[in-house]
Amino acid sequence: MLVLLFALFLFLSNLVQLAAEWFWFQALGYERVFTTQLVAEALLGVGVGGLVFAFLYVNLRIAQRGLVPNPLVVQFSSGAPAVDVTRLVRRLALPTALVLALLFGMGAAGSWLGVLQFLHRTPFGVTDPVFGRDVGYYVFTLPVIAGGLGLITALTTLTLAAAVGLYVLRRDVVLFGRRVTVEPSARLHLALLIALLFLLAALRVYFVRLPGLLYSTTGPLVGASFADLHATLTGLRVAGLAALAGGALVLWGAKSQRLARNTLLALGLYFGVSLLGVALYPTIVQKLVVAPNELVKETPQLASHIAATRRAWGLDSVVTRELTGEARLTERDIRANRPTIDNVRLWDRDPLLQTFGQLQEIRTYYDFVSVDDDRYWIDGQYRQVLLSPRELNSASLPTRTFINERLTFTHGMGLTLGPVNQVTQEGLPVLFIKDLPPVSSVSLRVTRPELYFGELTDSWVFARTHQREFDYPSGDENIFTSYAGAGGVRVGSFPRRLVLATYFRSLKVLLSSDITSDSRAMYIRNIRLRARTALPFLSFDGDPYLVVSDSGRLRWILDAYTATSRYPYAQPLD
Repeated sequence: MLVLLFALFLFLSNLVQLAAEWFWFQALGYERVFTTQLVAEALLGVGVGGLVFAFLYVNLRIAQRGLVPNPLVVQFSSGAPAVDVTRLVRRLALPTALVLALLFGMGAAGSWLGVLQFLHRTPFGVTDPVFGRDVGYYVFTLPVIAGGLGLITALTTLTLAAAVGLYVLRRDVVLFGRRVTVEPSARLHLALLIALLFLLAALRVYFVRLPGLLYSTTGPLVGASFADLHATLTGLRVAGLAALAGGALVLWGAKSQRLARNTLLALGLYFGVSLLGVALYPTIVQKLVVAPNELVKETPQLASHIAATRRAWGLDSVVTRELTGEARLTERDIRANRPTIDNVRLWDRDPLLQTFGQLQEIRTYYDFVSVDDDRYWIDGQYRQVLLSPRELNSASLPTRTFINERLTFTHGMGLTLGPVNQVTQEGLPVLFIKDLPPVSSVSLRVTRPELYFGELTDSWVFARTHQREFDYPSGDENIFTSYAGAGGVRVGSFPRRLVLATYFRSLKVLLSSDITSDSRAMYIRNIRLRARTALPFLSFDGDPYLVVSDSGRLRWILDAYTATSRYPYAQPLD
């Protein structure tokens, strides 16, 4: 009963999580991202989980087939009833298979993005210098093959271990000193599982480890080195053949009633060849052939590495020009580059951030988190400026109540902005935009200074409630406002409100009379987290920056990229 209640609790918790996330994506207009990820995770989880369950359960049932002539019976204490362990284990087959299928399915569901990239793969139009495959194979296909083989290997290993344990309980596998006796009822089954592991090892060698040489770091740079190409490559191919031979040897052992002996021989063959051909032989080549004349031996590989790195980083299209260093700066050059000279930066970000905080935070619950560069047309001139948003730090509120944290103090206010190259007589930065509400001394204006999202912001709030929102302090008074935008999740009906209350783990959300059906729930407000959640297939720069739009609204910009660390021979970002 407790297990069922716990399962129901987990199901309802996940359902609430999904519903709240659906509301959030729907409010952004990104429903397709949510449904695509959800469907991909579900199909992968159910598909892989179903296959794992079928494979594991069928093998467990095979291992438990027939009658047990001498079942294992254990009495844990005097007077206690005897327990038929063999029978108990038989009953555990189904729940064991279900639990492992669930775990494998959950693990596979986490690979949804890689699988979708594989299904929608596109060629790069560039081939690698060793195997002649398109780079797209390494970026999209190889990770899926490696993950699939790893999953099947783990499943087969667990199944083999479970089967051996069952056969030992049934006394179909008996150890006499150094001799292992395997009954015919278990011999073929175990031989097939062991042979499958050897086959998987061979497949992994040919389809994962060989292409993986293009990411090798045994040489001076990333990519296959001389020793990799002239020693490791050959050693891996021989190791793959040894794995296939080992599998055949195991199957022959099942037929000749020497399964245990042949399995040990197969393991010795595979690991022996791997040790000699993949570990020892390349080391000898590196020490005796490469090291005495490394530059000559590694030059072709270095050329491949440099070419691949330039292509991967988009540097192959950069135009290079040689500078002699003999050119002289003239007055004409200065006049021709007057905008650059007029915008030479005098302020450094770190001390300026401290200065902004001292001059412009105004209240303890406001914080300046970072300073960013930007350029605007100001009073007819193209000016470089430094700016910092004034964010609300709810942790610094003087009274941290539900109404204050969730309904009243909902947003930051404006920004501080000044030129990079001007200083007051007191040695302080000149400020074009300052104070609360933001006041501008130039043509650049801020019409909507509210900041509901930011770098510091990470809490959930409700806007457009019966409680008016704190906007900014004005002398001894506080100015209040109401949210006028269309962002956030509309509370709507009671079921939606119940979902939000459960998601936020706050009964007050459900009971508060200040929150109405037209109120807006705002969550996942941190800019970095917001971008990663909405667009999980992109890589983002770590520094979002605020800009003032032509209409005077404040907008966050976060640079995004499509990125991979799987470009063969190329140097990845550390």
